[in-house]
Amino acid sequence: MMLLGVVSDTHGHVPNTRSAVQMLHSLGVEAVLHCGDIGAGAIVPMFAQWPTHFVLGNVDVEGRASALKEAITQAGQTCHGRFGSLELAGVKIALIHGDDQQLLDQTITAGLHQLVCHGHTHVPRQEKIGNTLVLNPGALYRAHRHTIALVELPTLETQIIEV
Repeated sequence: MMLLGVVSDTHGHVPNTRSAVQMLHSLGVEAVLHCGDIGAGAIVPMFAQWPTHFVLGNVDVEGRASALKEAITQAGQTCHGRFGSLELAGVKIALIHGDDQQLLDQTITAGLHQLVCHGHTHVPRQEKIGNTLVLNPGALYRAHRHTIALVELPTLETQIIEV
């Protein structure tokens, strides 16, 4: 079993991200996925205690992409650009921001991944489509409730948690 933390839409907001990181630490997650709209390089080192996989969101590609990629590389983490595909605990996972609705829909319906994690909407989502679990952890900034998600691998049991 592996406990995975999923966050999104930090938008450079350090205090909310710090609260989420403290919560992830107390829950004992073993890896973290960040679904984009990181917003600032200062966010990246906050996830240093885990192997963390980042994708870039629409906010990140507006002139910040190279600086964020550099910050992620310097932190020893993984930047997947706009789309990530990885395997953890035997589960095939797609990581995408979600602002490209067509790409998100294609990724979900292709059936190549058991878990598709995305952000962008700032609204939590847990939905099974075919054999694919679609998960949006919600947002840590500009949201009614600031939320993160936990996923137990390989069972794909998920939980949305308010920070």
